[in-house]
Amino acid sequence: MGRVYLDHAATTPVDPEVADAMARVLRETHGNPSSVHAEGRAARALVDRARDEVASALGAEPSEIVFTGGGTEADNLALRGVLRARRADGSGLVTTAIEHHAVIDTANDLAATDGAQVRVLPVDPHGLVDPAILERSLDERTVLVSIIHGNNEIGTLQPLDLLGAICRRRGITFHTDAIQSVGALPFDVRALPVDLVSVNAHKFYGPKGVGALYVRRGTRLATVQTGGGQEHGRRTGTENVAGIVGLGVALRLAAARRTTESSRQSALRDRLIAGVLGRVPGAILTGHPVLRLPNHASFCFPGVRGDELVIACDLAGFAVASGSACTAGETEPSAVLLALGLDRATARGSLRVTVGRGTTEAEVDAFLAVLPPIVARLRDDRRAALGATVPEADGTASGPGATAPAGSPRT
Repeated sequence: MGRVYLDHAATTPVDPEVADAMARVLRETHGNPSSVHAEGRAARALVDRARDEVASALGAEPSEIVFTGGGTEADNLALRGVLRARRADGSGLVTTAIEHHAVIDTANDLAATDGAQVRVLPVDPHGLVDPAILERSLDERTVLVSIIHGNNEIGTLQPLDLLGAICRRRGITFHTDAIQSVGALPFDVRALPVDLVSVNAHKFYGPKGVGALYVRRGTRLATVQTGGGQEHGRRTGTENVAGIVGLGVALRLAAARRTTESSRQSALRDRLIAGVLGRVPGAILTGHPVLRLPNHASFCFPGVRGDELVIACDLAGFAVASGSACTAGETEPSAVLLALGLDRATARGSLRVTVGRGTTEAEVDAFLAVLPPIVARLRDDRRAALGATVPEADGTASGPGATAPAGSPRT
């Protein structure tokens, strides 16, 4: 068996049909979509077709789709656009402790530079937001709530119907970063009380560097950059025609394959979770045991450092992750894991394993065969190197002056 890719939450391989569609654009369509001549109209037609495909997959109107340079830009546009458009109404933003950096860092910047009042909601040990806590956090200044749908680090799915309904009753704009869930799960903006939805092509087998923001008709959204007025003035700059075409094709294909793939990947995910918890002593499942993304398994291993675990798995032929790809290389434990109530030492031993369209049972079983000895070796090496307080396999501590670690959520 060759290398096995188990990091689909970071990015997915580009689907061959998507790559072919993009290659045709690059070879055959060189016009600027803003030009009125034949070449420009041909490019515009491709952008319009992709907009129709994205809208159809989300249950939206084409005019409600704004193409962006990726998911981070979509999140930025949602937060900055709403707060600046509604500055006269208030400057309150409510978000959560487990958001992607594209949201939480933007919220912090808006607080520092625009004077926005930011409230960060806690989550329970499984990463769920309590609707009652959300409702209590809203006041007359709150104009926007931003809550991630499927968490990129722990896989937990939030109850958007309940959370969005609270916002709708109060007349507050509701944004969700659905970058991990769109393409993997049904997502109908007509059935959900959401006003803004961020989408990213490379999470569902499309190209990197292109995304979209769904903006419900009537939602007030200021532009955050100036220029040529493209995307009806909401996101200016010449459109990435090939990337947009790739996004449209990728989302159309994802929607068509979703039912079969979601159930298949859920079975692989459950096989992973059961195998890890059954074979690695002291393993902790992070995120909700049931309400989670269909392809997502995540763990913490006391006595192991996540970065060392990722390197060891890589040397064994398996591509996995520790936390978010956007924070790879950081030595501090994940803020998402700390928000679950995990202690810092345990949170440092995180591992994320995400399957995809090409993942097989044989690959999952091969990973489950190599992981337990890797964890055991790393624990032994760490105890030998430190010769002090290091968690044992059962989660207890060993060494001079050791004390039991703080309670951690286990499932």
